[in-house]
Amino acid sequence: MAEPKTAELMEKIVSLSKRRGLVFQSSEIYGGLNGFWDYGPLGTDLKRNVKDFWWNTMTRLREDVAGLDATIIMHPRIWQASGHVDTFSDPMVDCKTCKARFRADQMNEIPCPQKPSKMSSECHGEKTEARPFNLMFETVVGPIRSDENITYLRPETAQAIFAQFKNVLETSRQKVPFGIAQMGKAFRNEVTPRNFTFRSREFEQMELEFFIKPDEAVEAICGSVAVPAGPGHPGEPQPNWGWQMWHQYWVEERIRFYENIGLPRTTLEEYWQKPEELAHYARATVDLLFKFPFGTQELEGIAARSDFDLSQHQRFCGKPMTVFDDELKAAWTKLDPAKAGELKERYCQARLKYLTKMGDPATAEKQAREDAEALTKGYYVPHVIEPSAGVDRMMLALICQAYCEDQAPDDKGKLESRVVMRFHPRIAPIKVAVFPLLKNKPELVNKAREVRDLLRPHMAVFYDEAGAIGRRYRRQDEAGTPFGITVDFETLGEKDPALKDTVTLRDRDTMKQERVKIADLVALLTAKVR
Repeated sequence: MAEPKTAELMEKIVSLSKRRGLVFQSSEIYGGLNGFWDYGPLGTDLKRNVKDFWWNTMTRLREDVAGLDATIIMHPRIWQASGHVDTFSDPMVDCKTCKARFRADQMNEIPCPQKPSKMSSECHGEKTEARPFNLMFETVVGPIRSDENITYLRPETAQAIFAQFKNVLETSRQKVPFGIAQMGKAFRNEVTPRNFTFRSREFEQMELEFFIKPDEAVEAICGSVAVPAGPGHPGEPQPNWGWQMWHQYWVEERIRFYENIGLPRTTLEEYWQKPEELAHYARATVDLLFKFPFGTQELEGIAARSDFDLSQHQRFCGKPMTVFDDELKAAWTKLDPAKAGELKERYCQARLKYLTKMGDPATAEKQAREDAEALTKGYYVPHVIEPSAGVDRMMLALICQAYCEDQAPDDKGKLESRVVMRFHPRIAPIKVAVFPLLKNKPELVNKAREVRDLLRPHMAVFYDEAGAIGRRYRRQDEAGTPFGITVDFETLGEKDPALKDTVTLRDRDTMKQERVKIADLVALLTAKVR
């Protein structure tokens, strides 16, 4: 059970999230709907800023990643190929006494519905045997409900990328290695949604599928395959990188991303899954964990998924997911026969392992030999590195990291407690607030509105003229606004003509104030919030 201070902190964060318009309970006026959340005005802008920064980082600032925006509902065979229909389930138990339903692997973590202050393990009612519970939401396509018309709301965005791989490859004029990025809604019928927005039934994902050459193709072209020399960022991608280098590269790139939005490396943990924890198709998976008030939990997973995904869709749809690599074809003809034989056999064994496990064992060896022969002619199924992040978990991490209580002087200089959300300026919902010192002085109000209109085309601006200036500062501190601008009598040049057309610029975190020329505001603030 969480320590009282931890529980109290989480209660404060949830309360502030509603009070300041970050997150609301969905359908609240009807009692709410468990596992569903709405983002209010501030939350919407925070989420948009995070998503925009991810999209810019992953696509617009790179030449080797293309974008995709696929439908939520897709052909049901996609989910059969991916394994979700047969295996995407949690073990579930029911309590015959309190009628509650729990995930069997979380019995000690779930509050008892009859006594919310107690944990489920303290409910001594008889439990049913654990049974699988498929997490996908079913729906029906068309006017008639029948087995052939049943499909699902997608539980992840990745499978659409694999299904559209060949179309994107051909239309984007990319070559392996390259990636396809997508953001979008996903749905999982979680047995026990919990921890505020951390585990929800409707959520949003940001996923990249980065397609790479199999190591055998890299070795044939480059003569050897580079492997990591140690921890840390491996630098700019090189032609001789194998899957291990690409995997480490994306782990480090993703950590850089979090650092750039206000989650320092010290708040994250890298968890390298043990061999027995890996999915059967994965060569390695790193979970990036964040230290939430309720415990250290996963933010993002970066998996080396081998060639499993494209191979599965190739097998189920009957269409080739191979690519032709002219560089590989040319290099193969120059290989020493012994080396060529070694690489061919290694590739054959890798394909045989997949085909034996997932396909027809009787035909697996024949197909593996054919795949290995195709490699010698320049054809292969790409492997993939997958960084997969949850937007909502990222939002919650940012809110938890930003929440701070400290002391600040009131209008009379007396210290008082304040709540401040220390969002990184890059992702803060409001970048700057503009205040006239007094609302009953038309000349101050007019000048403040001019400053607001000057800044609006460049960043999110909030205008506030109600209440004492100290109270207005506090409201913006709670909203996480990094900068405040006050238009005062010095701005009008009444006391000192040298200060005419200058304003007071206040920093949220240090509370330091400085005089700045209005003409310099756009350039100065743009540099601070980008």
